[in-house]
Parts: sequence; C-alpha cells; structure tokens
Amino acid sequence: MNTRRDFVKQTGIISLGFLGLQQFACNRIRSREPIGYGALVDDKDGILNLPPGFSYKIISRQGSKMTDGFNLPGSADGMATFLENGKTILVRNHELSPGDMANGPFGASGEFLSQLNKDLLYDFGSGEMIGVGGTTTLVFDEKTQQVETEYLSLAGTIRNCAGGPTPWGSWVTCEETSAQADGIIEVDHGYNFEVKATSAVGLQKAHPLKAMGRFTHEAIAVDPATGIVYQTEDAGDSLIYRFILEKKGDLSRGRLQALMIAEHPSYVTRNWADQKTDLFPTNTPMKVEWIDMEEIDAPNNDLRLRGFDQGAARFARGEGMWFGNGELYFACTNGGKKNNGQIFRYQPSPYEGTSNEKKQPGILELFIESEDSEILEHGDNLTVSPWGDVVVCEDKDATPRIVGITPEGQLYHLAKNIGFASEFAGVCFSPSGDTLFVNIQDPGLTVAIQGPWKNKQVG
Repeated sequence: MNTRRDFVKQTGIISLGFLGLQQFACNRIRSREPIGYGALVDDKDGILNLPPGFSYKIISRQGSKMTDGFNLPGSADGMATFLENGKTILVRNHELSPGDMANGPFGASGEFLSQLNKDLLYDFGSGEMIGVGGTTTLVFDEKTQQVETEYLSLAGTIRNCAGGPTPWGSWVTCEETSAQADGIIEVDHGYNFEVKATSAVGLQKAHPLKAMGRFTHEAIAVDPATGIVYQTEDAGDSLIYRFILEKKGDLSRGRLQALMIAEHPSYVTRNWADQKTDLFPTNTPMKVEWIDMEEIDAPNNDLRLRGFDQGAARFARGEGMWFGNGELYFACTNGGKKNNGQIFRYQPSPYEGTSNEKKQPGILELFIESEDSEILEHGDNLTVSPWGDVVVCEDKDATPRIVGITPEGQLYHLAKNIGFASEFAGVCFSPSGDTLFVNIQDPGLTVAIQGPWKNKQVG
C-alpha cells in the first residue's frame, strides 16, 4: 500500500493550487491512466463500472417482502452502518412524500396497514396522505454477504433524505421538508428523528427532535469528542447549523446556532456566476463564529433568512455531511461558478462550544469547488473512508459516479452507474472497512461493494 507521502513523491505534486490539482486529475481521468484504484472497468451486466478487482452485489430491492411483512419502500437515500455482535446493522432513509403508497411499505392500496400499530407513526395523514417516509434497518453478515433480517424501523415522516450516525449507536434521520399541518397532514414536519440501530425487529415510535430546529433538514454529523451536532439545510439560501447538547447523547435539549464567517457578516459562499458580492476563496482558512438562533420552530419557514440577517453565512444547498479525523466535511451540491458543487471542510476549535472558543476559533475552508463536471458534478451524500479520503455521491441523472477525494485534494472515481438514470445516495463503509454500501435511488437498490481497498494505487 502506497502512503500519501509516497504518492506526493511519485507524482511530483508538492504544492499545486486547487486549479492545478483539478486539471491534473482531469487529465488523468480522461487519459484513463490509473488513479485512485485505477480506471473503471466496464460492467458486463451493465449496472456498475468499478475499478479492477472490485465487485458488487445487490443486497436489497424495493418492493421485496421484509422480515416484518411490510414491503421494502423505495427512494432509498442516506444511511450509515453500526456493529452489533459481529454483524453490520445498516439503517437507511426513504425519501418519500405523503400518500405515495405505491412506493411505500404498506402496499399500493394499503393492504398491510392492518399489521401496523398506528400509534407508532408520526403522521397518519388523516388516512388520506399517510406519511410513508421513514427508515428501514437491515442486519448484514459481511462474511456471507447476506441480509439476515430487514424491517421498517421508523414511519410517518416526510422525505427522509440524509441524516447521520451518532457515537452512541443511533441514526438521526432528517426530514427534507417544511410542511405544516393543514387539516389532512396532522402535524408539522421539518424535524429530525432518532432511530436506534438494533437487530431487534420492530417499528420504533417517532419522536420529533424539536430542539434541533424546524427547517428543510438534510444531514447531520456528530463530533465524537464533544457530542456537538452539525446540520446542513437543503435550500439555495441555506445555513450551516450546530446544536450544542445540554447533555451528551440527549438530542431533546440544547442550543441551536448558525455559522458566521468572523469579521464578514452575511457572507455568501455560493460563488455563483451572477454573485454581486466577493467570491468565497478556495483553500483559504476562514475563522468562524456561531450565532444563537431564536424561534427555532420557525412557523414562517424563515429560520435561514433571519439567520442570514443576523450575520450567518449563506450556502448553496447544503447536502451530505460527515465527521472524519477531527474535521467535518459537507457538500453544497450546486455551489460554485459552474454550479458543479462545492465541498467544505471545518476544523472545530479546541474549545468548541465553550466560552473560550474565541481564543482559537473554528476554521472553515472551501476545500473543493468543481470547475469541471467530468471530475465532480453535484456532490450530495458523502462519507469519510477509513483511510481518510472523502467519498462523495453525485446527484445527477446521467451516469452518476462515486468520487474519492484525498486530504490533499486529488480526485478519482470509485464507481459509475451505467445501468439506471438515477443518483447514488447513502454511501458508507461497514465498521470493518471491507464493504462500501450505496443506494441507487430510483430503482430502490442497495448495493454492497467489495475489493482491495488497502491497495489504493496512484498513477
């Protein structure tokens, strides 16, 4: 296995700026020279192109009967893995709108509703617009590559898009909506919900985590050192939030704040071509401050607007978010001059969330801004690999890819979806690091990818 230092030495990349790195990566990919794990190999079955020596297996399909008797819902999105008794527990979102019975767990005509304890649902939609969004959980034996059980773990919610794992063994699923009760929809939406990662089959009662704010949620990431939860928001004028828990591990109480660039209030980081204000620089560390948010239940769906007016920075559609080795990465899917997307990196303060924070503030960096859609286009869900690379799903209809990014900023392709006009979602590694899981959203497939992860090659 080559080290990153070997890679830098072999390729001669010592101090190239971002554009140089990007052009280098572009040339290597176009010439099909080995980079990352090598040029992708055409799949004889016409589904996934992968590097040499890698293979995939479809382990879950929309519409199949689960262990609990419900149908596996469609629109699989964000997910994460956990370890229990040597088995991988995979908790997975389903980004479904109310009343979409054809793609939900209860049957196209509701034939499985009689099996349901309705008290466990968050919103029954007056029986007319049933909340079919939620999560499913599966238990996976990595040695046999078989799913042992699969069941509905949360239901009654709307458009469960991304989310994130917690260090205390749960998944936080996020509603990408700001829908409110209207006489048919019974309760307000736009919340996060916590799901225990367990092999015990059964639907868990859905409790909204209202202290984390009501807005169009996308993803969360928890700093294992502090328990602070960071959150993205899926809107073109979104904010980045953090939630400081009163008690570590208890998501029901805390303080919600929004990120501000120090000495640059209301900074617009989107870098869109028509932006009238100064562009946000790439690879430039920027000190941050955090602003307390009020009226966080936001009945007028204006939390992000009030935050910006208070000085919070504005981002372009915050999407996937993941905590790596002491640093946080998140994607803004249509940021940048070409609208190809941005990846930000945040390094928390050693005093993060305390009164001493201003002595050494957290640092935000625009890590990647894609100038070329052949390299990276519309990064969405992401994770951090066991060896420290950011692994990003592309959200586009035409042959989306899984893209790897080293800590130094080199980009390479891990997979290409040639079989379905559908985005990748929910990329995550098993606890062992031997299996990469990912969803292909529209056909409702969950795929397990294995290969020589420890033998990453660079040209």
